Amino acid sequence: MTSRVVAVTGATGFLGRHLVRALAQDGWLPRVLVRRDPIHPLWREIEVEVVTGDLKTPGALGRLCDGAEVVVHVAGLIKAASLEGFNVVNRDGARAAARAASAAGARFILVSSLAAREPQLSNYAASKRAGEDAAREAAPDALIVRPPAIYGPGDTETLGFFQLAAKSPILPVLSPASRIAMIHVLDAAAKLADFCKNPISGLIELSDVRRDGYTWVEIMSAAGVVMGAKPRFVRLPDTAILAAGALADAWSSATHTPAVFGFGKARELLHADWTPSSAPMAERVPSVFGLIDGFSNTVDWYRSEGWLPKNIVA
Repeated sequence: MTSRVVAVTGATGFLGRHLVRALAQDGWLPRVLVRRDPIHPLWREIEVEVVTGDLKTPGALGRLCDGAEVVVHVAGLIKAASLEGFNVVNRDGARAAARAASAAGARFILVSSLAAREPQLSNYAASKRAGEDAAREAAPDALIVRPPAIYGPGDTETLGFFQLAAKSPILPVLSPASRIAMIHVLDAAAKLADFCKNPISGLIELSDVRRDGYTWVEIMSAAGVVMGAKPRFVRLPDTAILAAGALADAWSSATHTPAVFGFGKARELLHADWTPSSAPMAERVPSVFGLIDGFSNTVDWYRSEGWLPKNIVA
C-alpha cells in the first residue's frame, strides 16, 4: 500500500525535524524540501522523500507538492536586516508554497507565529502577518497555525537561558502583568500532525497545558528549579530593554550581521499578552507538557547530548 504523502518545508529546522518524525509515526510519507540530503538522528528509523532545492529554486515547490495530500509550510526567517528582508521569505515564501499546494490540489497548512497577532510590534511580526494574508489569498481554505514560544530537545536558542539559570544568582524578569504562552516542541509537532490527519481550516493559536500563559517570574523560577538553583529576580525597566534593542540594531547594522534580538524583538518581549485567543476545542490533541516537566525534559536531553554538564551546581 502506498503511503499518503505530506510535503514539508523548513523540515530541517527545530520544529520541522520533530514534525517530520511525528508525521512518519502517524503513517505518512514525509516529503521534504532541503538544499542537501539531510541526515538527522530523529530520522534514522523513518522513510523520508527528498526534493533538493529551496523556496526559490525553479520548479522545486511544484515537485514537492505534486501528489501530496497536505503541504505544511514551516520554513521561515527569524532574523533579517529589514522588513523587506523578512518579507522575501515569510511573505513571499508563504505565498509561493500556498500557490504550489493549490495547484497540486493539496490542503495547505501555514505555521505562522503568535507574533503575527501584533504586526505593529516588529518587522518579524509584520512579515508573519503578511505571510498569513498571502497564504489565505492563494489558498482560501488554508489552516493558519500560530504557535507561541517553542522549546524542547534540540533547541539551540534556549540553551543559553538554562545555562544562565544554572550559573547566575540573579535572573532578570520583565513586567509582572505580562502573560506568555509556551509550548514544548513535541506538543506542537503532535498538534500539527493531527491537523494533517483531520482537515480543518481557519486560524488556531497554540499553547501548552496552561492556555492563560505564565508570568516572567514563573518562567524564570521553573528554569531555576530544573537546574537546581534558587535565583533572586530583578525587574528590568522597559526603557533598558528598548535601549538594549536599539543598541543591538545599531551593532547589527554596523557589522552587517542580522540578529534575532533588536528593537522590534524588545517591543515583542514587552507586550503584555502573549496568550492564545482562539478556542482550545479546535485542538483535538491536548498538550502533554507544562512548564516544569517540559523544561525538565529539555534539560535532560541537553545533558544526555553533552550540551549541559551532567551535574550542575548552582
